[in-house]
Formats: sequence, C-alpha cells, structure tokens
Amino acid sequence: MRGYLIAICLSAVFLYYVLHCILWGTNGYGSLPVEMKWRSKVQPCLLKPAFASLQRFHGLHPFLCADDFGGMHENNKFAMPYGIKKSMEVFRVALEKLQSCDLFEFDNVTCKKCVVVGNGAVLKNKTLGEKIDSYDVIIRMNNGPVLGHEKDVGRRTTFRLFYPESVFTDPRHSDPETTAVFIAFKPNDLKWLIEILGRRKINTNGFWKKPALKLIYKPYQIRILDPYIIRAAAYELLHFPKVFPKNQKPTHPTTGIIAITLAFHICHEVHLAGFRYNFSDLKSPLHYYGRATMDLMSKNAYHNVTAEQLFLKDIIEKKLVISLTQD
Repeated sequence: MRGYLIAICLSAVFLYYVLHCILWGTNGYGSLPVEMKWRSKVQPCLLKPAFASLQRFHGLHPFLCADDFGGMHENNKFAMPYGIKKSMEVFRVALEKLQSCDLFEFDNVTCKKCVVVGNGAVLKNKTLGEKIDSYDVIIRMNNGPVLGHEKDVGRRTTFRLFYPESVFTDPRHSDPETTAVFIAFKPNDLKWLIEILGRRKINTNGFWKKPALKLIYKPYQIRILDPYIIRAAAYELLHFPKVFPKNQKPTHPTTGIIAITLAFHICHEVHLAGFRYNFSDLKSPLHYYGRATMDLMSKNAYHNVTAEQLFLKDIIEKKLVISLTQD
C-alpha cells in the first residue's frame, strides 16, 4: 500500500512538471526551443503570470550581450528596426563599449512584482510615489523626471528606457542605481552611442530632433535592448504589419508599449501607472511634467496611438495587468 501511494505521488509530480513545461512553452527537458536557448537567462517562476497568453516565449534575457551574436537566428532575419541584419558590426562595436549585459543584481529573485510608470498627466496629484517605490522592479521611460515629482511618481528607478532623442542630459537627474536601457531604431542610434561613450564628436544628422550631446549614465549602467522585445511589441501585441504600403509611413511602438513588453519578459506580475490620456481635450496636459499638451500626441505620425490605447484597454479589462491610474 505504501509503495502504491509513493508511485501515485511520483506520478503526480511528473505530471505537474510536464504540464508546467507545456504551459511555459518549453521542451520536455525544461529548456526553451533550441533557437531561443541562448536567451534563457532569467530566473524562472512556477507561478503563471496573468499575461502569459500574450507571450510567445517567457523568461528571456532582454539585453544583448557581446557573445550572443553567433546564435541570434531570429534577429538576423530582420534589418533595423527590430533586428540586426546588415548592422551586426555596429551592434558589436557598441556592445564592446559597455561593461555588462546582466539583468540586475537581484536576478535570482523569483516572481517579481513590477510597475511600468508612464509619463501621462493622470499621475499628477495622485500621490502614488510611495506605492510605486514599493515594487520589486520600477520601469520608467525617456526623460520623465523623478526629481521634483517624488510624491506622485516615487524616487526609485530600476530601468529607464531611452533613445538618443529622449535621454536626460542634466546631471541632476543622475541615479547610479538606475540601469539605462538603450533602444536602437536605426544605425545612427548605435553610432551615436559609440561616439558619446568614446567621447568623440557626435554626428547629429539623421535624427528626428537633435540628440543628446552628453550622457549622464556611465558605461556600467547601460544595456542595449534586444530587438526581439520591440518586435514582440509591434507584431505580437499591437499586430502591426511587417510591411507597410509605399504610400503609408511605417508606425512603431511607443517607448511605453516597449517598456510593458520588457516587463512581460522579466516580471511575473505587472502593474501600470500613468498610461491614461485625455483625448477629449487636446489642450489638456500630456505629461505630469512640462507644458506639452495632448495635441502633440495626436500629431505624432510615428505611432499608432489608437491601436495602443485599444491594446491597453484590452489587457486592463482582462486583468492581465493592473492599472493604478485607471479611475
């Protein structure tokens, strides 16, 4: 009888393990498919995230490493943006300027609870700062300041996503605890990073507005986001076409949606703050800081704001994420 019970217990454990592998998209040995194996560096969590149905792969290392290029099969299929095809050498040179591709110092913490903090004016006077600072991981984007807005947006920053035209230059915003995540949309972005880290003269041609001429982050703080994360945002979450008609300007995910996609790959519970906008009044404030108004967003031809708002509404209503500023 005892042996029979032991056999049942062992069978149950094995069945749980097999189901876990199926749910998380792994093979029978608990690893990712071969073509994605090189990115499996994130500590796994046995809890299934609410947003798991949105993911093609889970627990992927989100930053490029200098020694990854031999196995980057999927990235080689796409030219920039969203891939490295024809730009591999400039990626390699940029990565050589950095000191690390690690995720963060508490990479072994499982079941991370994360908040992605948008820059929407809805954050103003909500006094969510203490709540935001309580999360394991806090993701911010572009030049949305903490300084002077601590009561509403908190003090801590784990990751801050940026590109050459959107990065802080004022050293007052420097934070040695922040990991600055670089998003490269074009070869000129990578050349800018190489030039600014090498203290060389910066070529400002080829940017939609003048890029930063100095950087407040040190090389040890900077990571380069894997283009896979941006592809997932564009094609899997927002369902953008991979090829646009010749008479139509291509649209790309905003930094906010890219930040949420990053959170889906490193976190197990994702909350949002500052992603609700007042489109009914184009003269209303766009951000919790500064004087920009909503009409600036409505004129942006690089993004499909309608598609993004529908996506956000869908994942909030389905409770795949929790919005702290929805009401």
